[in-house]
Amino acid sequence: MNVMINLIGLSAAEEQRRRGEKPDGVSHSLSALPRALRRLRGAISRIFFFCLLIAAAFIAPVISKRAEAGRLPQQITFNKHVAPILFANCAACHHGGGAGPFSLIEYQEIKKRARQIVTVTGSRYMPPWLPEPGYGEFADARRLSDEQIKTVRLWVEQGMIEGDKSDLPPAPSFNEAWQIGRPDLIVEMPQAYTLPAGTTDLFRNFVIPLPVTKTRYVKAVEFLPGDKKIFHHANILIDRTGGSRRRDEQDPEVGFGGMDVAIESESFDPDSHFLFWKPGSAPWVEPDGMAWPLTPGTDLVLNLHMQPSGKPETIKARIGLYFTDRAPSKFPMLLQLEHDGAIDIPPGKKDFVITDEFMLPVDVDALAVYPHAHYAGKDLQALAALPDGTKRPLVWIKDWDLNWQAVYRYERPVFLPAGTVISMRFTYDNSAANPRNPNSPPKRIVAGDKATDEMGHLWLQVLPRSSEDARMVLQEALMRRRLKKYPSDFTAHFNLGAVLESAGKVKEAIAHYQEALRSRPDSVIVHNNLGAALQTAGDAEAAINHYRQAVRLKPDYANARYNLGNALLSAGKVDEALVHLRESLRLRPDDSGARNSLGSALATQGKLNEAVSEFVESLRLDPENADAHVNLAYTLTLQGKIDEAITHYEHALRLKPENAETLNELGVLYGRAGKLAEALDKFEKAVRVNPDHAGARENLNRARAAMEKMKTRKP
Repeated sequence: MNVMINLIGLSAAEEQRRRGEKPDGVSHSLSALPRALRRLRGAISRIFFFCLLIAAAFIAPVISKRAEAGRLPQQITFNKHVAPILFANCAACHHGGGAGPFSLIEYQEIKKRARQIVTVTGSRYMPPWLPEPGYGEFADARRLSDEQIKTVRLWVEQGMIEGDKSDLPPAPSFNEAWQIGRPDLIVEMPQAYTLPAGTTDLFRNFVIPLPVTKTRYVKAVEFLPGDKKIFHHANILIDRTGGSRRRDEQDPEVGFGGMDVAIESESFDPDSHFLFWKPGSAPWVEPDGMAWPLTPGTDLVLNLHMQPSGKPETIKARIGLYFTDRAPSKFPMLLQLEHDGAIDIPPGKKDFVITDEFMLPVDVDALAVYPHAHYAGKDLQALAALPDGTKRPLVWIKDWDLNWQAVYRYERPVFLPAGTVISMRFTYDNSAANPRNPNSPPKRIVAGDKATDEMGHLWLQVLPRSSEDARMVLQEALMRRRLKKYPSDFTAHFNLGAVLESAGKVKEAIAHYQEALRSRPDSVIVHNNLGAALQTAGDAEAAINHYRQAVRLKPDYANARYNLGNALLSAGKVDEALVHLRESLRLRPDDSGARNSLGSALATQGKLNEAVSEFVESLRLDPENADAHVNLAYTLTLQGKIDEAITHYEHALRLKPENAETLNELGVLYGRAGKLAEALDKFEKAVRVNPDHAGARENLNRARAAMEKMKTRKP
């Protein structure tokens, strides 16, 4: 019910009379009024009082209802209302030893900064959370609701009352060491780096070799930087090529520079996991089946964004790795949309736009998203258009700030069926009105990996729903899309060649490797990969030529030495093969494959004892090297050590049970040992695996004939 209470009231003059004041412009007194008017005034007063009683009766329940609905402020206290908000959303950084400049745990500390807190939360500067609500539901959102912001503001307006102690929730506690327990492996930067005293943010990369001798599976990574106040964020990259070590060696200082680092891989090895850290973030533990493999010879590259403190700081960060025994059964992949080639922003341009899109060839679940631009970035949007016409927002950041970039993990996987078009639309502001513009006055900005350059990348972590590994299909589609944007692009041709070679499409892979060489004729990785593809295609001479080119361009390129040695060995050039295999092992002594190949070369020369030593060392380095087991078994057979040879053939078959050649060789040894039934079993399996294996078929017929002969001899 609406109640009008302003129909009967006092005029300004009447109010003054009640207070005993003399209203302006009135010279006569009440006693001078006629008696009738005095009686009328008395009646009016009684009516007015009665109306007030009626109005009060209506107003009271209305006010009560409004208070119940929350439209009138209740008494806000720190302990009951404000502490839970700050503990959940601010304390992760703002605690003793945290990245924040002050603590937000104790009442007195917070009260001193209460008005500042109202300002920064009201403007949504703090807590730093860039995505807009309603454009993706994220698991780690620290965006305050409008109601929470209002609660903090009302608390300050009401006088910052502490409240009842019993209402205060337990204060959060923080472990400044390892948050999820002691890691299985702890590594640190090999050398300390001195961050200079300055005012400009610094980006630098540090290579950390990993002391693992067998494949391990990593379920979580934790990062301990030291003083968190001088670190803005960190990315951890996986380098299995040694390329980052070479960049480190070429830089006179510890580490090497660069905001964004690209790592070239010789094989199909797509990025799969976000290894990202920022102050206040909890370590991410991968779901069951989604650990990532860590192989011998792998380096971690620590990409750090550091903020000088005004004095030199010593940096020697540590990384903790947590292992699981469970090999991965789910294979996520990071999809990248980008259009750096279109970035050329004139000075003063405040609405420069780039776009990109990609159609999914397979069903996937989107798990996380990571948009990335530099300081001119302003508005970053990502959208998924499903085949049925539905549009699903993936993320929208209306006021991008590089200083608060993050990986955003979806609260629940976002299903995107095949045929979905993922698109990005990034807007840049290169005007003087952009407070984050790296140039004053504004200058032309182009794409690059320096802070004053720009980028436009959208990374999406997806998990294909196919029971088979669908990453090759995704990678092929991504690289073909990239070639539409950049027809001569080295990276696209090389990566497409690698994925096609892995998929057995060798002829097409060769064509793309050759296109990559046209862009970079001196790329040792392309020469090496092209050599491998040509060798698979049966063109040994051309393969050897490309391996030689790679070795000429980079004499310490261990993989090219290894491949050249193997190709020469296959071509019968054993003496030259030995030179390159030994050099490969000098460069990489713990290479089980190179040890195996060297053993084969020595066995070919009749140096059986030396060959056996190399095979044994190969198996010490990698007990699951099936080829080394087979080669050792063959060499032991030549030495007449049949029982030992049988043991290694059996081990090889446990690793590769569908190898017809090994089945046939083991069958022969069983026959020589008088185990005819076992021999017959292996020959039959060999023929089932490969019906065209002539040797196995002939041995099977002989074994069957021998078995028949034995039966006829029985009484």
